[in-house]
Amino acid sequence: MLDIRSAIEGSKMINTEDLVSRNAAFAARGAHEGLHILGSGQLVVIGCVDSRVDPSHVVGLDLGEVTAIRNVGGRVTPTVLRTLTMLTKVSAAHRGDRPAGTHIVVMHHTECGIKDIAAFPEILASDFDIPPEALDAKAVMDPFASVRVDVGVLKEALKARMPAGLVTGLVYDVETGLVEVVVPTARVAEK
Repeated sequence: MLDIRSAIEGSKMINTEDLVSRNAAFAARGAHEGLHILGSGQLVVIGCVDSRVDPSHVVGLDLGEVTAIRNVGGRVTPTVLRTLTMLTKVSAAHRGDRPAGTHIVVMHHTECGIKDIAAFPEILASDFDIPPEALDAKAVMDPFASVRVDVGVLKEALKARMPAGLVTGLVYDVETGLVEVVVPTARVAEK
């Protein structure tokens, strides 16, 4: 269980007043006005919850350009696949004259905390809906290998569940601040 006291020790906790104040400044800029429920860039990024790797900041996206799905490790899990399926329904309901295709980017990163969960294989395996002995195939300790694994899982799922689109695999280096293309952009055709 997360010990909140030790998590914030040595750092300034952002309190509710800070959030409300920051929100007022955000609202005053008006950047939220006129945005569509779907990202203007027809982009979905699957990334990690790590505070250092917010996909909008890392790849320089503005509010309203991307739909971000974040979990520990940025992994393509059964929950992510279900979320993507739901997003196709949202897209259909709001598409209007927008094209159906989407570019999905799987972005893993160096120094990821998912490595720490590897010491708890039953928890990690549960997230993937697999038995613990199948975890080696998920390449948890290597972000370059894991992004290849997840792009493969995603490509197979997209053929069956979603309209044709593009898929890319990136790894973000938390030390340099740069992303590396590990799986070049490829079109996924429907079955």
